[in-house]
Amino acid sequence: MKDTIVSTPNPAYGSSIDLLSIHTMRCLAMDAVQKANSGHPGTPVSLSPIVYNLYQNYLRYDPADAAWPDRDRFVLSVGHASLLLYSILHLTQVKQLPQHGPAGLPAVSLDDIKKFRQLGSKTPGHPESHLTTGVETTTGPLGQGVANSVGMAIAQKWLANYFNRPGFDIFTHRIYALCGDGCMMEGVSNEAGSLAGHLKLNNLCWIYDSNRITIEGSTSLTFTEDTAKRLEALGWNVLHVTDANDLTQLNKAIETFQKTTDKPTFVVANSVIAWGVPGKEGSHTAHGEPLGTKPIAEAKKLMGFDPEKTFEIPDGVYENFANGIGKRGKELSTAWHAKFAEYTKAYPELAKQLELLLKHELPEGWEKGIPAFSSEPTEDPKNPGVKKPAAISGREASGKVLNAVAKSVPWLIGGSADLAPSTKTLLTFEGAGNFQPGTPGGRNFHWGVREHAMGSIINGMALSGVRPYGAGFLIFSDYGRPPFRLASLMGISPIYVFTHDSIGVGEDGPTHQPIEQLSSLRAIPDLYVFRPGDANEVAESWKVLMKLSHNPALMVVSRQDMPILDRSKYAPASGAAKGGYVLADAPNGKPQVILIATGTEVGLAVEAYEKLKADGIAARVVSMPCTEVFDKQDEAYKESVLPKAVTARVAVEMASPMCWYKYVGTTGAVVGMKTFGASAPLKDLLKHFGFTVEKVVTAVKDLLK
Repeated sequence: MKDTIVSTPNPAYGSSIDLLSIHTMRCLAMDAVQKANSGHPGTPVSLSPIVYNLYQNYLRYDPADAAWPDRDRFVLSVGHASLLLYSILHLTQVKQLPQHGPAGLPAVSLDDIKKFRQLGSKTPGHPESHLTTGVETTTGPLGQGVANSVGMAIAQKWLANYFNRPGFDIFTHRIYALCGDGCMMEGVSNEAGSLAGHLKLNNLCWIYDSNRITIEGSTSLTFTEDTAKRLEALGWNVLHVTDANDLTQLNKAIETFQKTTDKPTFVVANSVIAWGVPGKEGSHTAHGEPLGTKPIAEAKKLMGFDPEKTFEIPDGVYENFANGIGKRGKELSTAWHAKFAEYTKAYPELAKQLELLLKHELPEGWEKGIPAFSSEPTEDPKNPGVKKPAAISGREASGKVLNAVAKSVPWLIGGSADLAPSTKTLLTFEGAGNFQPGTPGGRNFHWGVREHAMGSIINGMALSGVRPYGAGFLIFSDYGRPPFRLASLMGISPIYVFTHDSIGVGEDGPTHQPIEQLSSLRAIPDLYVFRPGDANEVAESWKVLMKLSHNPALMVVSRQDMPILDRSKYAPASGAAKGGYVLADAPNGKPQVILIATGTEVGLAVEAYEKLKADGIAARVVSMPCTEVFDKQDEAYKESVLPKAVTARVAVEMASPMCWYKYVGTTGAVVGMKTFGASAPLKDLLKHFGFTVEKVVTAVKDLLK
């Protein structure tokens, strides 16, 4: 085994067994991409020393206990370099968790690496946390991983503050993220980095692979800023490693990070893409395509490997990792579990809460404080002695329910993107507090005007076990779509609260009035979108979404008041638990027409129902607060709500009609928005765009003709 790659002026530093292990990672990456004829080999080749050194010498991680709650987290934000992660998971012999297959088997076998990017493998093109044990988060879209890592660092701070006690440091872990030029170009990394700097997250380290190469060529084409100075300006401790092969420099950087107490750390590591591969070293062509059999063979010769062999694991490599991270990780996790057993005796209630949190379960009786909203008329403050119908905005009702639930679920934590007064998402009960550098136990988070980072950060928090929420106006959900999608893909359950849900925003005009957002959000698989029709449906929807353990949820509520329906006259709001239910029915249960509505339009549909009844037309009103929940009901229930025999159907929603045709069919109608909105008082907008009783009744009668 050669201690250096002689073709390059940059030596490979470290002992012979270090080099042998690093070169094994490099060769696995080259071989896997070549066999798949697809992938990104250059970055895994150049960054193997960084990942090797981190796992082998520093990461508090037990390959035999990958779910250990206090393990250090490693996030591969450069998800295209997935073979870095797959090779280290294989060589360290990480054991599979039950949710990914038979427990105890290798999380990533050598056969899995040979099946890189193939159907059904544990080694997809970009790491997926729901498929592969040891993958802490699903990355691929650049910048998402580093933003997730900020959420993980926040969660560690909060968990430590809540659960740690004198003599019992239950949560002490750190978070490391490996990122590249693409991550730094994406705006979400700057949003997340800005917040991390403000919060002084000294448990967070980003290692930046500065190889100055992207798919199109040199970064000089588009990216000439001083990234180190940018991160320094954001409040980070910036360190430099001049050669990513130099384990001594890497050691010094990591040890400096671990001693830093007042800010996150940003390590700039200079590397050469496809380092040591003749003809490919430093070339952008090594970024996104196989290296070729001849360059791989030449590189293997220089590394002391047999060029005729593929997927070779030399003698001593497995043993090296077993004696390093394997031994160290086992000792650390065993000590932690022993300490937690003592903690359970000393603090049984806290230990029970932690077990619930880790299992994604809720405390007993968590629903008891949720308010019921009265439909009794109330006195009009502007007209003493005059009663007005009971009404409350969706956002006000949601805020009351959120506060009630959060009192019973201590790890329900979150905040708004600078809009808490408008979204009503501030936790106001005693002791809630604000999460800030000096108060890591606060439950109110202030994300700033950073909708994209907010979504990505709360994904990272959810991956750490807490139940986070983020809030904003529905129109700004467009800024946060990537994390919604990734949360669904990962099967995690952050909560997003979006208010100002329609043209009901009124005078703010079309830039702030969501039209296509509801349909587009409902198109994301496994994302649950709730748009309740009155305050009691808001409460029922919160009950449903809090029980979701593997799905993200969006609570979409109005700025304007909604009438609180008289449940002695109409069906109980508990029907909302099934996603859609018969709210008001024809006298004989045999309607001529079915009205389907969500949100504030439920009240409109009820008014139209009463007018139709007065006109002798048998109608049914179906409130559909969550189509995803409704679609999961059995066929008998769905038939009882939307009988196939009744083809006259009208859906009413102040949004794009796109998603409603599956329910109204080709013979039905949708009273919706086919244009953008306008700036005007709400009452004028409702009349202008046709959200009136008369318009709905006319639509019904036209169908019945």
